[in-house]
Amino acid sequence: MASRLTGKRILITGAAQGIGLAITKAVLREGASVYLIDRDEVLLRQEAEKLRGEGYRAGYVGADITDAKSIAAVVEKAKSEIGQLNALINNAGVNVFSEPLETTDEEWNRCFDVNLKGAWNCCRAVLPDLIDQRGGVILNIASTHAFTIIPHTFPYPLAKHALLGMTKSLGLEYAQKNVRVNALAPGYVATQKVIDYWNSFPDPVAAEAQTMKLHPGGRIATPEEIALAAVFMISDECPFMNATCLTIDGGLGVQQHQV
Repeated sequence: MASRLTGKRILITGAAQGIGLAITKAVLREGASVYLIDRDEVLLRQEAEKLRGEGYRAGYVGADITDAKSIAAVVEKAKSEIGQLNALINNAGVNVFSEPLETTDEEWNRCFDVNLKGAWNCCRAVLPDLIDQRGGVILNIASTHAFTIIPHTFPYPLAKHALLGMTKSLGLEYAQKNVRVNALAPGYVATQKVIDYWNSFPDPVAAEAQTMKLHPGGRIATPEEIALAAVFMISDECPFMNATCLTIDGGLGVQQHQV
């Protein structure tokens, strides 16, 4: 019996840790071949070689998604190593949180270069092949920041709102080419970024407890839980899902009042 992602050849960005690494492991278990990108080449090599040692087909290269020419070259390299790509998971991102009038030009540019321009660079690099083979899927890892606003997180939600807009635009543009473009919006996830956020408070334990208290189930997601949803959305199990976004936040976003 074939696995759920047999025949999928997936480019995954931000794959060295956190959600990206969890997604990588999940799609490999389901029979996919992957080509991995991350700016942290040392960590990426370490994790990719572990996967290769377990018998998985995992190519990789250190690359910066904000460099369009570099990403175009990565796609060509991926094709030579694992075959023509038919899926992309745009996971790479960076948190840039500030107050509007305190946001520097450098912070603004970094936020949009990685979270929006970088994602577009990857989409633009893979789309011609997806169109030529009349089939493929792109999954953009967005955030609940893509449709809500939390004070003092400027300009991150602006970039994620725009990423969701790009998802819908590309999904409609290439629907007749049988190319699906969707987004996945995690809420709080137990990644190193979230742990670092808690540690930025005078009392990290209290900060963590407060975060948990916000959620109806009293906990936040694991990276593996986000990865399970990504497997579904990148698979052929949802062929009519296009230009939309799946939210995974444990119900946090639909509460009328937060504790």
